[in-house]
Amino acid sequence: MKILMVCLGNICRSPLAEGVMRHLINEEGLDWEVASAGTGDWHVNQPADKRSIAIAKNFGYDISTQRAKHFNKSMFNEFDSILVMDRNNLKDVQRLATSEEQRKKVKLFLTDENEVTDPYFDNNLFEPVFLEIEARCKELIEELKRRM
Repeated sequence: MKILMVCLGNICRSPLAEGVMRHLINEEGLDWEVASAGTGDWHVNQPADKRSIAIAKNFGYDISTQRAKHFNKSMFNEFDSILVMDRNNLKDVQRLATSEEQRKKVKLFLTDENEVTDPYFDNNLFEPVFLEIEARCKELIEELKRRM
């Protein structure tokens, strides 16, 4: 199983989702891969936002070595599941798909068409966003294990 988490700049939400998911996958002893990328290219090769790094660390996760990547068409072939944080990311990623098979790989990270709020402009949002991401990562692991 290869999972890609996607947000806008790949410095806040998707690095949190990547780091949490990777940690939980390792704890479960699963042979899965997880990565993250952004639909925008402004932060390529930069570390996650310092606030994301700090909130992850507060809850026992280390995302300090992750570096931002830009989403590209080749990722459709590299990953089994592409989970996006909001509807704009969904639209941007699906626009790059060249087949229905690729489009079917792309889904919102949260259930019931909910979006993960972008915390970039509000320091107070980092903890609730982290907790939402962590809870969903735990649910996703159980859902994906059942499908295997």
